[in-house]
Amino acid sequence: MASSETLTPGAASRRNDPGGLRRRHLKERVIRTLLALCAAVSILTTVGIVGVLIYESSSFFADVSPIAFLTGTEWTPLFQPAQFGVLPLLVGSLLIAGGAALVALPLGLLAAIYLSEYAADGVRRWLKPILEILAGVPTVVYGYFALNFVTPILQSVFPSTSIFNGASAAIVMGIMIIPMVSSLSEDAMSAVPRSLREGAYALGATKFEVATRTVVPAALSGIIASFILAVSRAIGETMIVTIAAGAEANLTLNPLRSVQTMTAYIAQTSFGEAPQGSIEYKTIFAVGLTLFAITLLMNIISAMVLRRFREEYE
Repeated sequence: MASSETLTPGAASRRNDPGGLRRRHLKERVIRTLLALCAAVSILTTVGIVGVLIYESSSFFADVSPIAFLTGTEWTPLFQPAQFGVLPLLVGSLLIAGGAALVALPLGLLAAIYLSEYAADGVRRWLKPILEILAGVPTVVYGYFALNFVTPILQSVFPSTSIFNGASAAIVMGIMIIPMVSSLSEDAMSAVPRSLREGAYALGATKFEVATRTVVPAALSGIIASFILAVSRAIGETMIVTIAAGAEANLTLNPLRSVQTMTAYIAQTSFGEAPQGSIEYKTIFAVGLTLFAITLLMNIISAMVLRRFREEYE
């Protein structure tokens, strides 16, 4: 009995060429393996970094109590008598990152609202790339801009301002991360369905009310993500704080004084004269592990916050 099955030309050729079919399957397996290896690179790199940090830090904490490290108020590992209290570095990092957030988050969000809701298409096309140019300026340039331009202005307003201070570093760092906040927030607001805006206009809302009471709440998950990424970028910044904030680990909340951040200390010690394997050298990894724990905690909190708001606006 003849079969009534109709084969396409491609299917017929594959049935008549089993060797070609095997070659295609082999090629797909090779490609799948290569893609899996590429995906595993980031995981293996992270595992390697964490492993090195934990291994080197364990030998440091064998000599220094973790409680004394986390609660000590003096950080002088390169001087005698050595003190290993990381609180001055932690407070300095959070002080500058918090100051940068006070500058970048409101300005970046307002810029995103303008680009998304107010700017004409032609204006948006040239204004957004110009704003993003700020992200391409080398951080060392930002550092000297803070030291030679912002600091003299602060000293003219507040005469007690130190040459190296946390305020100038925070201000310039906030300017640096504005493009990250504005670009990601604008993308999130542009993704809000047009129907939500039209519904708000139909109820008599003004353009400002639509932007602040409809679009921003609907895009809140993306906006919060941009905030967290920007703050994480500020905490991990090195060159600006190394140049403008100073190298004096003061436990202070006064931004006009010299402070030292965790990243600045790592950079200073890495290029210093601390012998490899010494307790001074191992402080690099202990501080790095602390910084890694802070950023990991921020990522966990951000994931929880994003999940909550994403469920609310599905």
